[in-house]
Amino acid sequence: MRIAVISDIHGNLEAFEQVLADMDESSVDASVCLGDSIGYGPDPEKVVQILRKRCIPSVMGNHELAIARPEHLGWFNPSARRSLLITRELISEGTLDYISLLPTSLVVEGALFVHGCPPDSMTRYLLDFSERQLAGLFRRMEQDICFVGHTHTLEIVTFDGSRAIRSPLRQGTHSLREGFRYIVNVGSVGQPRDGDNRAKYVLWDNVENRLETRFVPYDARITAAKILELGFPGINATRLL
Repeated sequence: MRIAVISDIHGNLEAFEQVLADMDESSVDASVCLGDSIGYGPDPEKVVQILRKRCIPSVMGNHELAIARPEHLGWFNPSARRSLLITRELISEGTLDYISLLPTSLVVEGALFVHGCPPDSMTRYLLDFSERQLAGLFRRMEQDICFVGHTHTLEIVTFDGSRAIRSPLRQGTHSLREGFRYIVNVGSVGQPRDGDNRAKYVLWDNVENRLETRFVPYDARITAAKILELGFPGINATRLL
């Protein structure tokens, strides 16, 4: 089964539409979204409506958490907080109800899916963990593979039973070794922060036991212009270019 894992769309409709087209051409059997479909970008309502129309299951990200429970807004820096306040004005009550009920984690085909880090954190960044702490995460994790987002960068953490080794996840195909366990950071569709502005997502083939990291080009200038027009912080636009 080929499962597309997407994350951190952040209201970027242009990137999302190109990723969906790429998924459709890649014979995907199922999809899972790791949250933060809203925030930073100009089209949160349209993005969520497409996720719902396509019946793509999603977990809650920290941006959904802050919209659903405003008491969490203080966790964000001033720029991100301003973005969230604008985002709240751009979504419908139906979308608010939908994101308020998103789960903190999902298990699909024996894999764990969560926004921040296992088992169900929406706010902790994988990059904040030492290799020793990562090993502890694996020992508390029931599944052999977990997919996360949140950092907007691609990474794979491999656990051999004693040590956790982190490595960049590059474009292309990566075989997963029998007897090893993995945490896979799938990067960001709508706000990549790895020096390459193409939209990123990962295909997981649980039969062939491999990953394929996909880099999808789109016209970020369109999204950036809409971000500025709606009054979002300028950094939300410049990060895309």
